[in-house]
Amino acid sequence: MKIVLTDSQTVFDNKVTAEPLNEFGEVKDYGLLRYDEIANAIAKADIVVCNKTLLNEDTLKSAKNLKYIGLFATGYNNIDIEYCSKHGITVCNAGSYSNNAVAQHTFALILEHFNNTANYNQYVQDGLWKRSKTFSPFVYPLSELAGKTIGIVGFGNIGKAVAKIANAFEMNVIAYNRSEKSAENVKFVSLEELIESSDIVTVHCPLNAQSENMFNKETFAKMKHGALFVNTARGGVMNENDLYDALNSGHLGGACIDTLKVEPMEQNCILMQAKNCIITPHIAWAPVETRLRLMDIVTSNIRNYLNGTPTNVVNP
Repeated sequence: MKIVLTDSQTVFDNKVTAEPLNEFGEVKDYGLLRYDEIANAIAKADIVVCNKTLLNEDTLKSAKNLKYIGLFATGYNNIDIEYCSKHGITVCNAGSYSNNAVAQHTFALILEHFNNTANYNQYVQDGLWKRSKTFSPFVYPLSELAGKTIGIVGFGNIGKAVAKIANAFEMNVIAYNRSEKSAENVKFVSLEELIESSDIVTVHCPLNAQSENMFNKETFAKMKHGALFVNTARGGVMNENDLYDALNSGHLGGACIDTLKVEPMEQNCILMQAKNCIITPHIAWAPVETRLRLMDIVTSNIRNYLNGTPTNVVNP
């Protein structure tokens, strides 16, 4: 078996490596391929494993031996599923590996917004507490999560994990999902009701034709004045220019973003000039334990495919 890794640099470090894949054959690790390098690199591959590499007709058409694509990810919008199905290429993703990690990061962002921990630490590091007239200087606003309404858009495994944490904070939890769902201590509502009534709107749905640019000028305008928008899903679900306008107009109280439409961030990304916007570089999924779990799933997916019992298949 010839196994090609097209963008392992996005997953591996000195603690998480490709070693488990060696049991299946010859592994060629390219680190991080440019788009114009992909077709040649995978031309003789039996298996390709990738994270965000764009595998479309142009990059796949020369890979005549390719029968399997494994993803270091849950999302698979970078794969031409129709082409793969037509040419007998099985595509398997790695669902559920990052549920707790993304939920944890979601609340790390929310807590930073409402507690201003980094700002208060900087206040102390700058020596300003030493000069304060009071023992508790109220320099930055603080607010409790208890009693606030959090609206969860997309109630898959990550959405469920977020709801569990929110309940622990004694928040009012509402959710919207395209298919019918039920969960204890969660009220399911329409998307419009969620947007209009939430103090915090947090997105946990996949990027697809229905969700692309779901959060735009009209959506942000319907949100509560001072509400917080959180996106740890995919950058494509929001219009960055419209979010900038909603923040700088003062309509939204803040945004916490872990993912953008173009990554790494572009030099002229407008959100760098947005008010009250916390941005982290797509690392919600990336704790060491999470990536080790991811490798276990990716390895298991390949083993099951080769044994004739494929798991986590995303194409017919």
